[in-house]
Amino acid sequence: MENLGQFLPLMLIFVVAYFFMIRPQMKRQKDEKKFASELKKGDRIITKSGLHGKVVELNDKDYSCVIETMAGRLKFDRSAISMEMSKKLAAPAKK
Repeated sequence: MENLGQFLPLMLIFVVAYFFMIRPQMKRQKDEKKFASELKKGDRIITKSGLHGKVVELNDKDYSCVIETMAGRLKFDRSAISMEMSKKLAAPAKK
């Protein structure tokens, strides 16, 4: 019983780290994967580097997409698309 008391603070730190750091990160990764798989032609997106564009082609073989920008068409990996920024772009502007 005394040994359990020594490890209790360490176990408590692990539990807190799991619920406040590890679990939210796993959920975010799952949401980003779902977002990337649900992309469709015509979606307006923003890449993680800040490039705005519209999806014109999706390739499931190499998990990439072609986006059209004002400069032309560019090929990106779907993981380079920012989920948060693209959702803000799709949301109607508040007045």
